[in-house]
Amino acid sequence: MSERSLPIPNPSPIVQTCTVVANFEARIVKDIIEPAKSISNKISVRAALDQMQAQATDSSPVVDQCGELLGILSKNKMNRSVGGFGHDHKTEPVEAHIEKNNAYCFEDQTIAEAEQMMLNAKLGEVFVVTREKLLVGTINIEAIAQEKRWRKRLGPVKSRA
Repeated sequence: MSERSLPIPNPSPIVQTCTVVANFEARIVKDIIEPAKSISNKISVRAALDQMQAQATDSSPVVDQCGELLGILSKNKMNRSVGGFGHDHKTEPVEAHIEKNNAYCFEDQTIAEAEQMMLNAKLGEVFVVTREKLLVGTINIEAIAQEKRWRKRLGPVKSRA
């Protein structure tokens, strides 16, 4: 039997844990994202408000038919602008109410880069997108803090040499 055909034993849980800790600095946003429920840019204000109420949220990301992030809708701002101008919320499209230029990070960025961006912008949560700007989910500062606490509990990696 040649060396190539010998089975390779599975690494022990300790080795696996050490590998995870060692790789924390290189971990990417995709590792800790939360799914995001989005709203289509083709629906009415009424339908968007109904979706937000069902999701128990005051704002929601808006995507096109391909899933590309277009911006965010705010329940309060939509209610004020639609009601304030006397528009019919059942037929008024959400397109005009999308807030653009929202902060986001890429799924392949490091968690440390996302954290720094969020701290600089004073944001608790940002959208996560692919390089093509397709919505993947969200990341929040609490998830990053939990990740840091987890890493701290495991302690430093010790060499076996």
